[in-house]
Order: sequence, then structure tokens, then C-alpha cells
Amino acid sequence: MGKLGQSSFRRILLSRILLLSVPVLLVGEYVTYKKARSGLLETARQNLTESAVRKGERIEESIAALKSNLMAASQTAVLKSNSSSEIDRKFISQLATQLPTKIQCIQLTNFQTGKVIASTCGDRQIISLPPNLWAEKQTDLLPDLSNVYVTTQFSKESINSNNYNIPGNINQLQLILSTPVYNNAGQLQNVLTVKSVLNQKQDTLSGSLYGNTVVIDQDGTILEHPQKEREGRNISQEKDASRLQAILRNALSGQQYYLHLSNFQDEGVESVVGYSAIPSPLSKQPNSKWVILAVASMDSALYRLEEIKQVLLILTLGLVAAILLATLYLSRDLARPLEQLGEYALNVGKDRSVNKVSPTFKIRELNHLSESLDSMVERLTIWAEELEKAWKEAQTANTLKSEFLANTSHELRTPLNAIIGCVRLVRDGCCDDREEELDLLQKADDAAIHLLNIINDILDLSKIEAGTLSVVMQAVDLRSILQEVIDLQIIHITQKGLQLLFTTPEQPIIIQADPAKLKQVFLNVIGNAVKFTEKGSITITTTLEVIPNKQSNNNNYRVLVKVKDTGIGVPVEEQNKLFRPFVMADGTRTRKYGGTGLGLAISRKIMALMDGTINLHSPGIDLGTTVEITIPIVSSGFFTTGTTELSTNNKTDNKTEVPSVSER
Repeated sequence: MGKLGQSSFRRILLSRILLLSVPVLLVGEYVTYKKARSGLLETARQNLTESAVRKGERIEESIAALKSNLMAASQTAVLKSNSSSEIDRKFISQLATQLPTKIQCIQLTNFQTGKVIASTCGDRQIISLPPNLWAEKQTDLLPDLSNVYVTTQFSKESINSNNYNIPGNINQLQLILSTPVYNNAGQLQNVLTVKSVLNQKQDTLSGSLYGNTVVIDQDGTILEHPQKEREGRNISQEKDASRLQAILRNALSGQQYYLHLSNFQDEGVESVVGYSAIPSPLSKQPNSKWVILAVASMDSALYRLEEIKQVLLILTLGLVAAILLATLYLSRDLARPLEQLGEYALNVGKDRSVNKVSPTFKIRELNHLSESLDSMVERLTIWAEELEKAWKEAQTANTLKSEFLANTSHELRTPLNAIIGCVRLVRDGCCDDREEELDLLQKADDAAIHLLNIINDILDLSKIEAGTLSVVMQAVDLRSILQEVIDLQIIHITQKGLQLLFTTPEQPIIIQADPAKLKQVFLNVIGNAVKFTEKGSITITTTLEVIPNKQSNNNNYRVLVKVKDTGIGVPVEEQNKLFRPFVMADGTRTRKYGGTGLGLAISRKIMALMDGTINLHSPGIDLGTTVEITIPIVSSGFFTTGTTELSTNNKTDNKTEVPSVSER
């Protein structure tokens, strides 16, 4: 229930906001802007389309005028007579100043020999003409404009690769026109050739919608473009190729419209394009056309939009000023309570002893909010403590898992690479004889067994975590299991030059155990001793221990097997962690030896299932390690304990060790 004197937060908010017509003004400004933009684009469409039509008409007129003048010049008496070269030079120089378009070069060449008779741009031909282009003898009484041969630098006709690079405006459309010159006897003697710029470039003023001129051939070849490097390219190579091809199709079908293009005029600039089509002067086919484009940037098309933006900006600034005044007015009723609640929420995380916010605000909803905030903080505090504890446990587990995965991936790749390498060497016939092949296959077999042991350890661990690992107990002689493990490790002991100190008991030691699992435990322990010992000795002793039975007069017995090495040792603070899954000793000292960190964890679980124990002791770093394994005895004879040095050099066992993948 609300208290007297309190107003609804919603009522206060609505009563202030409704005084301002902010939504109406914003929508009005947006609509006005869109309408203005659409109107300017429509104007640009009309102007650019008309500009493209006018550009095409001017090009047609220029070409027609140039053809007429060139044909008329070819009929002059000076060229038809066999005058001197000096007279011909003066004639063509005068002709260059009288033609209606900008002339870059005029040449008079002998049609048969290709020799330049007179030229305004050098002594090499502008163009190499195809043979049989004109009749050898003049048949028409009147000049025929169809006899004028027209080509461009980008046409499919052959152009002399040795022509001069004639100076001029390189960004303008250049045409090469050639007409035959018959002598007074009516025989084809010379060729009059003109290289001309048809379309004069105009400077585009700000806001001008005249547009830059682009000429595209019917096959898509760009004949003229403001950027010289794009001339001669096909529109399919442009970034906006799909729209350019649509323009080409529309123009060839007789349509006159416009489209937006990107990156066609300048990189990163959107352009507005109007277009039309004219007959191609390069072909006598009636359906062959050129597409004329008038291209203007979007900024030019929307030039007047800047003024509209300024007006809208003034309106927006006025609106912002009104909102600021309203905000100052509303802050008296709204801002301060919200600030207090915000400060309270911020300080709760820093100091849990902060005082609660008193619900004495004038607004009923804010009082409810403060009470809900206090209740929420209490619940979150409890949840945070629980989550922090769970997060620490999860972080520890995740770190161990990550280290395990990293180590395991390395351990799995090593034997796999060995298997693949050996098999491929045998497959590719790289061995000299059968003995070498068998040696490589034996190495692959050893690596495969090593990989199998790694996988077995991982599977055993999964069974341990799932609680499904089981053992099959039976009576077995401990001596035989120890001897089998020593036989497997003796080769590596010999290779490292270590001494093995072991005395085989004279009498059988019958224990109740799973032979395979117990052998796995001893392989892990003795394998670790060999792996982490670079020099010195490994000592294995067996000792009979009596376990007093208080409930009966019969004593129980167990055998204690100690495996002591002179290797790198284990720091005292790390010894209790080694029997946990995924845990290894100091990585800086043991990482180079490989392993997954599962061996001792699996071994302890196996020994527990067989009513045995396994423990590890080490005085410290570089002081060696002793692992003690105890197993209950079913029956035993009298056997001698102690140590005796055995010479490993006399071993002839051909068995190959399957190295343990466990780590301390």
C-alpha cells in the first residue's frame, strides 16, 4: 500500500513527457528528409538520363561530321594528284585545324607499302589496316560514307603495336578513322587516317548533374572511362558487374532509365547512372550499339540535401534543448532517488556492511524498488558464496582436465607418428632387406602397444570414475609377476646404463590378486623408476610382514614390495597430489619425460580393489623416490629378503618393453 502524499511514478513520467511533442517532431523530420532525398534522386534520374541522351547525340553528330569531312578531304585534288610530300604535309596540317573535333594525329600513308607519306605525329603508322578493305578501283561516282573505316584502341581489329603514344587527353574517347584516297585514274593509292578525340571532357561543378561520360561497347568492353586504367576492361571484371550488365541489357533493348552503382567511378563512392544507346560506329551491322552512360556521384545528386539537413539540424537542436529543460525539471522528482538506489547497488559489491536504503521516497514504485533491491541483495549474497565455492572447485578441475588433454594429445601423437612412419617406410619399399622391414614392423608394433596402453589407462580411469572397474581375484605367485615386469623393462634399464638390484625369493609367494591388473601396477611403478632415473640404480626388495589379528590367535601376513630409484625425486609438497587423476609433479622437471598423469591414480584404485596399498616417499628433488606396495599373502614359504646386484649385460631376453604412460 502506498503512503499519503506519494504520487505514481508512471503519472509523473507521463505528465512531463506528454507536454512535449517529441515523437511527432522526430517522425516529421524523418519523413521530410526521406521525401527530400527521393525528390532529389528523381531529379537526378531525369537529368542524367537526358544528359546520356545528349552525350550520345553529340557523339553521333561528331562521328558523322568527321566522316563527311574526312571523305571530302580524300576527294581533294591535292591528295588525288601525285603531289610532293611537302604539299601533302601542309595540306594535312591545315586539315587538322579545320576538322570539327579535336585531332590528335593525321596521316597519309601508301596503302600498298604502308609507308607514311605525310603525318602530324611521326613517321610510323597509327594503325595497320586489314587487306582487301576497299576496292582496288573506284566504282562510286559520289563519296560513300560507308567506305570510312572506324576503329578504337580497344576494338577487335589489329592495331600496330609500334604506333606512337600520341599525346592528348587520355581519359577521352579516341577513334581512328581511315578513308581510301583514289588517284585521278581511279586507282587506290593512299589512305587518309585521322585519330580524334570525340567527347570533350567538362569540369563537373558541385551539384552538377551533367555527369562524367562512360562509353561501353555492346560486348561489354569499356571504351571510355574517367579512370584510364579501366578502359579496355570488360564490365564483368567490375565489382558491380551485375548492375552494369543490367544497364547494358536495358539500354540495348531501348530503355532509358537510371541505376545506382558502387565503386564504378571512384573506389568506395556510390554513383547514380543514366544511360542510353547509339548505333556503334565500329560496325556496319544495324543492331550493333554503344551504350552511353552519364555518371554522377551520389554526393552531386544529393547536393541540395545538405541545405535540408541544416534546417533539420536546427530543428533537432531545438528539440534537444527542450528535452534538456524537461530533464532538469524532472530530475527533482526522479533523479535523486534513482541515484541513491544506484549508489546503494554499487556499494553492495564493494562493502557488504553498507546500510540499506530507507524506503522514504515520494514515489510509491521507488519505495517498492528499494525493498525489492534489499531482498535481492540478500539472496544474491548467499548465491554468490555458493557460486564462488563451486567456481573454485570447477576451476581446479578444469585446469587439471586441460593439462591432461594437452599431455594426452602429445602422448597419443608420438606413437601414432611412429606407427605411420614405420608402416609407410615398409609400404614404399625403403628397406634394404627383409630384416630391416621386420625391424621397422617391430617398432610399429611396439608403438601400437604403447598407444594401446595409453588408451587402456584412459578407459580404466573412465571406469574408475563410473565405478565399474572390477578385478578377477585368483591365487598367483608374486615372483612370476615381478619377473615378467623386470623382463619387459630390462632392455631400457640396459640402454640407460642403470643397475638393477633385485633378489628373487627362493620360496613361492602366493597372493590373491588379479594378475593382469597387478602386472599393470608394477609396470607403472617400475616404468616410472626407469623413466625418471638417468644414472644410478633401481632397487626392488620384497619383505614379509606380520599383521597381528586381535580377534584370533592366527596372524595374517602381507608382502611389502619396495621399488627405490636414484632418479629426480619428487618435492615433498607434491607427493600427496600424485595419486589424484591428471596430476603430475613439477612440469619444469618432468614434462620432458612425457605421460598423462594417470598411472599412479589407476594403480592406487586397483590396489584398493585387491585389498592392497600403494604409497610414495621421496626425500626431495634429486634424492630419488621409493614406492611401497603391500599385498595380502594367501600362503608363503620361507624366503630371503635383501638385495643382490644383477648384471644387466648378461640378459638375452628379446622382449621389448611396453613403456608405461603414467606419471608421478
